[in-house]
Amino acid sequence: MNHKIKVWDFPTRVFHWGMIGLLAGLWWSADAGELVWHQVLAYSLMVLIVFRIIWGLVGSDTAKFTHFIKHPKTVLQYVASIRRHGVSPSVGHNPLGGYMVIALIAILALQLTTGLFATDEIFTEGPLFSYVSNETALWLTWLHKQTFNGILLLASIHILAVLVHTIKGDKLILPMITGYKRVSQLTSVSLSFRSIFVAIALFSVLAILVGNYLILPIAQML
Repeated sequence: MNHKIKVWDFPTRVFHWGMIGLLAGLWWSADAGELVWHQVLAYSLMVLIVFRIIWGLVGSDTAKFTHFIKHPKTVLQYVASIRRHGVSPSVGHNPLGGYMVIALIAILALQLTTGLFATDEIFTEGPLFSYVSNETALWLTWLHKQTFNGILLLASIHILAVLVHTIKGDKLILPMITGYKRVSQLTSVSLSFRSIFVAIALFSVLAILVGNYLILPIAQML
């Protein structure tokens, strides 16, 4: 018999779905040549990424990096267990999924960083474009575009893994919406969740800083 427990806090769920929405918007804006909107969405994503990194240090238990970053040996044992016994529900990110979270945050941070120096060689430039040579800016622009292919690859792997787990009985999508997950009665966990007001305060500070120095100057062009 299963029972329902709280697994994900509200800030973590907002980050997850907000990131998906912003990535879709960034894809559209880049493809449509709407580079001003592209920058606005990118800086909005920057707020989420920086928030998630800090929340991974001071947030709720399942959001903390220490909760889901396991020793590589543990990850290999988890993979071996899947091969022998199949998928089993986990509380929070499983050992393999934890590394996917880190990989996605890292590649998104790289994408955002290179975008700060990027240029379309016509009208739009990143806010740090003038701090590097033209050759360096062009190389970072190329890297910025190529990194998106890496994001698509990791996102595809992530989606496939989620679907496989769902088919095998470890439902991952609904808990990331509601925050609650059904686990075995034998599963005994004690999780601590940070106050949402701490998250609101942290997010507000980041949003004000990024909004004032990066978004507002270009939003006037819309």
